[in-house]
Amino acid sequence: MKISFFEEFADETNLAKLKYVTWPTKLYIAAPSLKRFLEVKEEIKTNYKKNKITEFIYWPTFEIREGYWVSPFTKRDALLRLEKELKSEIGKKTSVMLDYEFPWTKNPLLFVKQSINFFKNKKLINGIVKTHPSNVYSAEYHAFGKRKEKVMEWIGLHFPNKKYRTIKMLYHSKMLISNHFFAEELVKVKEEKSLVGLGTIAKGIWGFDHILEPKKLRSDLKAAKKAKIKEVVIFRLGGMNAKYAAVVKKFV
Repeated sequence: MKISFFEEFADETNLAKLKYVTWPTKLYIAAPSLKRFLEVKEEIKTNYKKNKITEFIYWPTFEIREGYWVSPFTKRDALLRLEKELKSEIGKKTSVMLDYEFPWTKNPLLFVKQSINFFKNKKLINGIVKTHPSNVYSAEYHAFGKRKEKVMEWIGLHFPNKKYRTIKMLYHSKMLISNHFFAEELVKVKEEKSLVGLGTIAKGIWGFDHILEPKKLRSDLKAAKKAKIKEVVIFRLGGMNAKYAAVVKKFV
């Protein structure tokens, strides 16, 4: 089972945690622009020459006023800027991950201001997914049931497309569900041929994430391996330490 990492804040402190990653991995790097992503990629190659990263994935984020995440309510200018980036020569060669989330906590006024652009933005996002020539991934809320997945599709937080790989965010630290139910959902994710996001082992932009203890991460990884999930992506690299590393190494 491949075990990869998200990193939302790619600074020196968080990237230094690569020292704990001694197995081949993929790194999904949040950045406000393609230019910054490429700078971080070069920093890693220069400063962490023994890194085991097999694929660097650009995770675009926007200004808070623009919506931060990708959704039909993200400011249209930001989505157009992303489209332009990915159509550049270097952009076409770059793997990308779109993080589909509504701006609930960061700029809820966008639900009003961008409502006029809802359908145009939805079409724009779908176009990016369909036409990008390199690998495309998405981070999505896990929909509990086919009907809810259809709702997610309608509101622009899920785009059914065989071209790209979906990462279902099954963060046990945010879900009050039993281990048995969690394991059942992993089986469904496997049937969909999706990847799984696990965690969280460090706080994200929300700022109030509960942290998954190493023992609980071990339980989730064991369930993922039993379900024959091909890749899990842990949120996030910056939370890695010797205890988490000891747990993860047993499953790679």
